[in-house]
Amino acid sequence: MDRILKSISFIFHPILMPLFGVVFYFAKSPRHIPIQAIQAKLVALIILTVILPIVIYFLLKTLGRVNSIYLKSTNERIIPLLINCIILLIILQRILTPKQVIELYYFFVGILISTLSCLILAIFKFKASIHMIAVSGLFMFFIALSIHFSININGTLAFMAIVTGAVATSRLHVKAHNYTEILLGCFIGALPQLILVNYWL
Repeated sequence: MDRILKSISFIFHPILMPLFGVVFYFAKSPRHIPIQAIQAKLVALIILTVILPIVIYFLLKTLGRVNSIYLKSTNERIIPLLINCIILLIILQRILTPKQVIELYYFFVGILISTLSCLILAIFKFKASIHMIAVSGLFMFFIALSIHFSININGTLAFMAIVTGAVATSRLHVKAHNYTEILLGCFIGALPQLILVNYWL
């Protein structure tokens, strides 16, 4: 059980959540989007949201700005979160414009707001669970998509509810966060997605 709970934090790592949301959107969207456009966006997003953050992490670790991938202290979080905000702005400007895929555009606007909120908290020496921010934001986005496209994804939503609980349990088990930081992460992740639904639902 200990290994399972620890592995959950890696399987549902925050850097993978935006990509999961994009893949799910393209899989369920009834809109006709050329396969070449989908492939191009997925490749760009993999590079910017997965590969680049990993490269930046190892660079920061080499420079001594972070000690581990867990970013346990608030000081360690500031630079990675700031860089992530810049990456998200690039994505919103160059890859996911509102004229092309408005749902994904506001999904990433929500991620940007959540990231900025987490950054501000880190500056003021307070931690919020980034894992919970990511998974709760994705969960809310899936709920909005099911309403927006009038599709039955109850199985997916049930799975996401289980995943959200599992991630919270995992973070508490490894003593990465306390209950307040877990709940705050859920709030910061879900609320921007819920508010931004008004602009595209």
